[in-house]
Amino acid sequence: MRSGGPGSLVSWDSLGREGRTFMSGGPSAADISAFTGTKASEPIRAYAGLESADSSQDRAALAVDDLVRAGGFDRDYLMVATTTGSGWVSPGGADTFEYMTGGNSAIVAMQYSYLPSWISYLVDQREAREAGRDLFDAVYEHWLTLPQDRRPKLIGFGESLGSFGGEAAFSGEIDMSNRLDGALFTGPPNFNPLYRDFVDNRDPGTTEVQPTFRDGRIVRFDGSNAGTFPPAGSPWEGHRIAYVQHPSDPIVWWSPNLLIHEPDWLDEPRGYDVVADMHWAPFVTFWQVTLDLPGATAVPGGHGHVYTPNYVDGWTAVLRPTGWTQAKHDELQRIITGEG
Repeated sequence: MRSGGPGSLVSWDSLGREGRTFMSGGPSAADISAFTGTKASEPIRAYAGLESADSSQDRAALAVDDLVRAGGFDRDYLMVATTTGSGWVSPGGADTFEYMTGGNSAIVAMQYSYLPSWISYLVDQREAREAGRDLFDAVYEHWLTLPQDRRPKLIGFGESLGSFGGEAAFSGEIDMSNRLDGALFTGPPNFNPLYRDFVDNRDPGTTEVQPTFRDGRIVRFDGSNAGTFPPAGSPWEGHRIAYVQHPSDPIVWWSPNLLIHEPDWLDEPRGYDVVADMHWAPFVTFWQVTLDLPGATAVPGGHGHVYTPNYVDGWTAVLRPTGWTQAKHDELQRIITGEG
């Protein structure tokens, strides 16, 4: 059921540190059964490391071949996860997905860099873009060969630079909706092309921190840490694309434009965790946000670049699990955040 395990096409040693961590982590079928109260499947995880193949396309092909071997395309849900930095996949994002789908799921990912996430975020954009596009294209190519009634729901996922790579396979919201059954992107870097298009072209009267794009018909945002994805009362039918961003996350708001241009997020009412007396100053604000980057994850959950507490709300909005209750929501929240 895992790359690097018995029968796998990918060797354990080639997975890299983050790949081995991802393959050895996550909930078991027993863990999921204890949560759902019903029999659960063992989740499938496929992964290719930098040492697994020579090129991005070859790694993507190998990861998909190993996914096929493990039976990943026979599951009801298939997540294409674009990693961050040195190959990290958010445990909170992956584990929540597996619990919420009852283990009837598969996740495929691959490594594209050796660098820590925040450094890779500055210098490895090309590799992230190629990895995201190559992996999704390889998955989608095989997915199209399956009978329509046997295709798993195809889900996109990425945190931080992973959201940048996850967007790379698509030209816009309609393309995402046509080829995905849903997606969740958290902590998107300010330079994400699609993210910037959605935010820059937001509906009049909505803010950069909590934008609404085209009445929220496909793409929605949670910038309030409330898990609500406004606009309330407006239909969000079909395939849902969700973004979560914290007002205090320097990964989201860092941009060279801060040097000489005041951003909307400081001209508008402050987000819930940004101090009211923070104001823009030429050059100064740029260096303030830049110096925050290395420490973006050394903060409590729900602030900065720590999105673990947001995943239950995020996946609930995207997957719309049947029979979901507030009690199950609260129980899974305790499991994912380690508070129970």
